[in-house]
Amino acid sequence: MVYRGAMTSPDTAASPRPKPLVARRPAGPLAGAITVPGDKSISHRALMFAALAIGETRIKGLLEGEDVLRTAAAMQALGATISRDDAQGEGADWLVAGRGVGGLAEPGDVLDMGNSGTAARLLAGVLAAHPFLSVMTGDASLRRRPMRRVTDLLVHGGATFLSREGGRLPLAIRGPAEPMPLAVTTPVPSAQVKSALLLFGLHAPGVTVVEEKEATRDHTEAMLRHFGAHVAVEEVGAGRRIALRGQPELFARDVSVPGDPSSAAFPLVAALLVPGSRVTIRDLGLNPLRTGLLTTLMEMGADIAVANRREQGGEAVGDLVASHAALRGVDVPYERAPSMIDEYPVLAVAAAFAHGTTRMRGLAELRVKESDRLAATAALLAANGARVEIEGDDLLVHGSGRPPAGGGMVETHMDHRLAMSALVLGLAAEAPVAVDDTSFIDTSFPGFVGLMNGLAGETPALVAP
Repeated sequence: MVYRGAMTSPDTAASPRPKPLVARRPAGPLAGAITVPGDKSISHRALMFAALAIGETRIKGLLEGEDVLRTAAAMQALGATISRDDAQGEGADWLVAGRGVGGLAEPGDVLDMGNSGTAARLLAGVLAAHPFLSVMTGDASLRRRPMRRVTDLLVHGGATFLSREGGRLPLAIRGPAEPMPLAVTTPVPSAQVKSALLLFGLHAPGVTVVEEKEATRDHTEAMLRHFGAHVAVEEVGAGRRIALRGQPELFARDVSVPGDPSSAAFPLVAALLVPGSRVTIRDLGLNPLRTGLLTTLMEMGADIAVANRREQGGEAVGDLVASHAALRGVDVPYERAPSMIDEYPVLAVAAAFAHGTTRMRGLAELRVKESDRLAATAALLAANGARVEIEGDDLLVHGSGRPPAGGGMVETHMDHRLAMSALVLGLAAEAPVAVDDTSFIDTSFPGFVGLMNGLAGETPALVAP
């Protein structure tokens, strides 16, 4: 089967109906062994690099959420051949026949990236290196998110951009006939920005150098090596200097995508909060630059064990066993933010159950996610009886060591991680928690509601109102 991605504009595509849910305490402990969907960051990159390689790449464990399928549709529109091995049924492999570095074709229509900031920012780096016109857009949420942090740096390589005010989508891109290598220090600690620059540099002669003051997730560097590129990484203080030799010949290499630690955060925290629970999460990605949440939860007193550690396709993988535990408040340093930026909402939920104050420092990046996640996370907790403050870019949660009252309605602002965090809160709060819309959870975690209800036993804990 050739993947047929929807390429319609979000203004004309039918929006999914809101799907409100209520989360309530389960009848008993959460229990079971699960796997979570494939890592979203790695899935996006696997599709892009496979499309830029020569030959056919087989991808196992690809996240089949809407965000990643938008990337599949975009790479196919740019000339890659992408198919799903349906003979395998659920959890099927994906096959990508690539075009080689610099070999993508001008798309015949606007590329609709849906809700995915990762797809849009990384693809901007690819498109900016090709001498043709392309246009990207997205849904209402993505069209509010900033792109200048990427485009302002890519212009130094010769690309030109035309966008709405503030550098927002829709974004028209025309790459130069001869891309120039970059020598850039990223202005914010963002793996998306770094990756866009490296993807551009892949197409330029010479060596592209990207420096980051704080180390961010390194899936792009690992996948560049996996497909045959030469990448040198040097530790510089708390940051890193990445040097990429441009215009290599990339060759197809099979990719096995581990479970997404950002998705695992939700059943993990739920197991810590619901009394008597014990949950095993298998085949989980444990990249050291993605484990800030585990470090923080263990500092809070969480009962988490890691078993069966191994390496899989250049990525650390293992199994987590999480059991209910009493938590205490901690101070989370701002240097840890890049390694857990997507997990702060559910960490804040855990902090609301802890004894004492948890201060999460340096969360400016949360203001430019699918929603203003900093304000929305505070509102989520306050609506359910937790004491919470925002001081500058810090979030303070004052836990009493007891479950929050619950009983509130959470506005999710089309943000899947806020929705899942609110549902986790409702599993352990005194009263059920209502969530206004969960229709977009499948963008990153298909089957989330069914998985959580499976852990809850015979009586569902996440139900329609």
